[in-house]
Parts: sequence; C-alpha cells; structure tokens
Amino acid sequence: MARPKSASHDLKREEILDVAAKCFAASSYPAASMSALAEALGTSKARLYHYYDSKQAILYDLLDRYTQLLVNLIQDVQVQSEQDQLSAKDAVHTVVKRFLQTYESSATRHIALLHSSQFLSPIQRTMVVQRQRHVVNALGDMLANAYPERVRPHNKIALTMMLFGMINWTFTWLRPQGSLSYDAFAQEVIATLENGFTSATA
Repeated sequence: MARPKSASHDLKREEILDVAAKCFAASSYPAASMSALAEALGTSKARLYHYYDSKQAILYDLLDRYTQLLVNLIQDVQVQSEQDQLSAKDAVHTVVKRFLQTYESSATRHIALLHSSQFLSPIQRTMVVQRQRHVVNALGDMLANAYPERVRPHNKIALTMMLFGMINWTFTWLRPQGSLSYDAFAQEVIATLENGFTSATA
C-alpha cells in the first residue's frame, strides 16, 4: 500500500527542483549525481528517492513545469491583450518584458532547458519540444500582427528566433546588480524591435 503524500509534498518538490536546477547549472546534468543533489539539499539519498525515483525524473519535472510556465506566460498576455485591448505592438512588448522578468528569477531552470533536455527520454523530450514550439509559433504570430510590413510567412520563424536569440542568453552576461537591469534591457529590446523591425527592408 502506497504511503500517502504529506501536506508539504509539493512544496518539498519545489525545493528539490530549485536546488537541482542550481546543481545542473553549476556542474552539468551528467555530473550532478543523486548523492550530490541530496547533499546540496541537506538530506539523505533515500529521502530524495521518496520524491523522485531517478535524476531523470527530477529533470523532467523541472522542465515540464518550466515550459508550462512559459506557455502560460504567453497565453496570459494573449488574454490580457484581448481584455485590455492592447495594440499588437504593445502585446509583443509585454511578452518581452514578461519573459525577461521570468528569466531573471529562473536563470538556472532556463539553463537546464537549453543544455539538458537531450537527457530526457524520447517521449519526455517530445513534450518539452512541443511546448517550446508552441511558444515560438505563438510569438511568431504576435510579431506578424505587430510588424506585418516586416514579418511575413517566409521569414516569421527566423525573425522570431532572432528575438529569442536576443533575450534567451541573458543569463550568460546580464548581471542585475550592474548598470543594466533586466527591466532596462527589456526596454532596449523593445527599442530595437521598434527601430530595427520598422526601418529594415523586407
């Protein structure tokens, strides 16, 4: 008979995922053993196995929750856009701000998404990739609505990935304690969208 979950079970899982993301970012997924994760959590490996039966299960839960967060983010902006009657450009600008706010507080999870998804099972990786594609396609449609003179069917994905290229790697160089905050960088990205996308030739 399975032992019932405690009332703090989900909260404990979040703690495990936070620490695991930090360990994966610091030493890579292959190098971070279950023993190392347990030590970083200040618990026993047996206790860790009470929550997850493998390191891969931890990675999948981490990326499953994080990619769902990104899907929810863009869906929330789409709903907000309809409710508040945002312009197409304002909707894109809001997405940029929200993504960078998320990246600022989820840097290690984002690193895991970019560097460790290949260690998932084929079925797990397919689900994660499908969510990533959903986000890319949704933002591509928003860009096309915001900049129809520049974003067209033949270049929509390329320009969408160009935008993600501007913001996805901020964790490698942007230090919020420096002269440029994540919010300030979001404004720089928006200015580049407005000036670059509007003035570029198709």
